[in-house]
Amino acid sequence: MTESEKLIEQAECDLLHTYNRYQIVMEKGDGVYLYDHEGKKYLDFVAGIAVFALGYNNKEYNDALKSQIDKILHTSNYYYNVPAINAAHKLKAVSGMDRVFFTNSGAEALEGAIKTARKYAFLKDHSTDHEIIAMNHSFHGRTVGALSITGNPHYREAFEVTSKGVRFADFNNFDSVLACVNDKTCAIVLEPVQGEGGLNVADKMFLENLRGLCDEKDILLIFDEVQCGMGRCGEMYAWQKYGVKPDVLTSAKALGCGVPVGAFMMTEKVAQNSLVAGDHGTTYGGNPFATAAVEKVLDLFESNHIIEHVREIAPYFEEKLNAFVDKYDFIIERRGTGLMQGLKLDRPVADIINKALSKGLVLINAGSDILRFVPPLIITKENVDEMIAILTECFDEI
Repeated sequence: MTESEKLIEQAECDLLHTYNRYQIVMEKGDGVYLYDHEGKKYLDFVAGIAVFALGYNNKEYNDALKSQIDKILHTSNYYYNVPAINAAHKLKAVSGMDRVFFTNSGAEALEGAIKTARKYAFLKDHSTDHEIIAMNHSFHGRTVGALSITGNPHYREAFEVTSKGVRFADFNNFDSVLACVNDKTCAIVLEPVQGEGGLNVADKMFLENLRGLCDEKDILLIFDEVQCGMGRCGEMYAWQKYGVKPDVLTSAKALGCGVPVGAFMMTEKVAQNSLVAGDHGTTYGGNPFATAAVEKVLDLFESNHIIEHVREIAPYFEEKLNAFVDKYDFIIERRGTGLMQGLKLDRPVADIINKALSKGLVLINAGSDILRFVPPLIITKENVDEMIAILTECFDEI
């Protein structure tokens, strides 16, 4: 039995089995590559599920965190701390929002967004029976509140009580949204680009119609940009690509580039008419260590021109994926935008992912029949070519 096999056996004895993990123990990363416990090298087109935007082992990022460790990791939110103040100011500037609340994860950011919407509506009529409209095929997280607005019955079936007060409309179908709206509606929540739901990209007119509806009825428009935000779509946040600004915006994943941190943000109008002291809190959220990561990530995005690089590399990436669609009959279409891409096949993709892994390429799915590509935002054309070469071998074998 290899050392990796022993570690996996130990993990299966000790960890709760809520993941069907690939039989690999990852050891370290460098740039756009991962290395397992046995030293095998993998080209990573997953980035920890759209987390490691800057790649692995970025020295400036590492040094910033090491420096913060020597100062202080945590104080609680009874006190101010410099990294949180700086990170919030910089995040406001790049997101276009007015107020920031730091969380520990994307799911917690959605929880805060939901509470914000319900409190905003409560202050208008002092009723607690307000409803939220979410989208079919959406994914917003695994906590009870985030799960309640996740538009996939499979995730909710054992917890269906959590969906009370939530109506589901069809993505990019404004009429289906109108059919759900009533005088109890307090918010409409969606991902501008659905990740887990299949790399579905919102139509600009759909978002514009939602914005107009929310303005007309004083409903909050919430964009979940936990996966599609932080430069992945060619703007710092996807809403900026459309020119349709939400009232509440959630962020996480690449916000910390590996350190668990999220945020929900809002306009000043919403901030002045929703949560107040005592309504929401977190012990670890916004601590100096996590927000030092956020601050450094935002600095590196600017100094390394990450957004400009995504805009440069994405068309080349799309061109190569489109060539797959033309070449192989079993590939139905390419979906996505920027460096958030997918290939829809006429069959399950699990075997292809396993083949790729054996050849040193890390991929994931989005549903059973879609290959998802969310690589580090620093990938080069050479990295794209390397990925295409490995995936071509996998496709030719089937």
